[in-house]
Amino acid sequence: MELYHSPAVALVYLPAILLAMAIEAVLYTRRNAHYPWKDSISSLAIMAGHSLAGATTNALITTGLAVVVWHFRLATIDLGNWWNIVLLFLLVDFAYYWYHRAAHRVRLMWGSHSAHHSAEELTLSAAYRLNWTPILSGSWLFYLPMVWIGFDPVWVFGMVSVNLLYQFWLHTTLIPPLGVLEYVITTPSAHRVHHASNDEYIDQNYGGTLIVWDRLFGTYTAESPEVAIRYGLVHPIKSLNPLVIVFHEFREILRDLTSARTWRERAGYLLAPPGWRPALRGDRAVE
Repeated sequence: MELYHSPAVALVYLPAILLAMAIEAVLYTRRNAHYPWKDSISSLAIMAGHSLAGATTNALITTGLAVVVWHFRLATIDLGNWWNIVLLFLLVDFAYYWYHRAAHRVRLMWGSHSAHHSAEELTLSAAYRLNWTPILSGSWLFYLPMVWIGFDPVWVFGMVSVNLLYQFWLHTTLIPPLGVLEYVITTPSAHRVHHASNDEYIDQNYGGTLIVWDRLFGTYTAESPEVAIRYGLVHPIKSLNPLVIVFHEFREILRDLTSARTWRERAGYLLAPPGWRPALRGDRAVE
């Protein structure tokens, strides 16, 4: 879950979101499980910062750059026809899949997205453990082509918000696999795999609303009852400080950039997958 939610959208749905979190907490306690209150409070604090950052991004992207792109659009697509709305839904979900996949495979984008994966227990509150650097995340770049071909930017980014709101219910361990629906839509079971740091699960199930993209492009893995999921980052942060959670990966990126000896190394630290290191041969780095 990424990009940003409009602060206005967040305020409209906030009561329902808080109610769902409260119900989840009650169900946790009824199952004699410890509910991670401190983690949830940290996630809600991060959500507040994300909403403020989203306001800035809204101004720069949806009412700025998107308007410029709209001015130079190739056509104007009639959204009075239901099939064009369905097409927009599919295009937004397809774009989200590729954005989300890139956010795990391009380290600069991972710098923003890693905050979302820092939660070591998966609860509904973790859905809003989102970055404060949506412009650096690059997510908006994946949606501007739809504006360019002729979809109204209000509709495009409105559909993005719908896509992201759908993903809220995916962040829970309380809902079991949903049978035949696992073949079509992204479910909590599929998304639990995505949040796992187990070797057999890592970097799988990128889908937002539909899981069919993962099945088509070879990134789908089903949840196994025989695998105990370990949530969080491969290298846990061990902090509930929102500033540490949001900016820890950027700090590591800067540290690697200052140690780089060539421009190829610097490019690798920014654009290669997380964990990339130049191969060493003697005292020289070999990419």
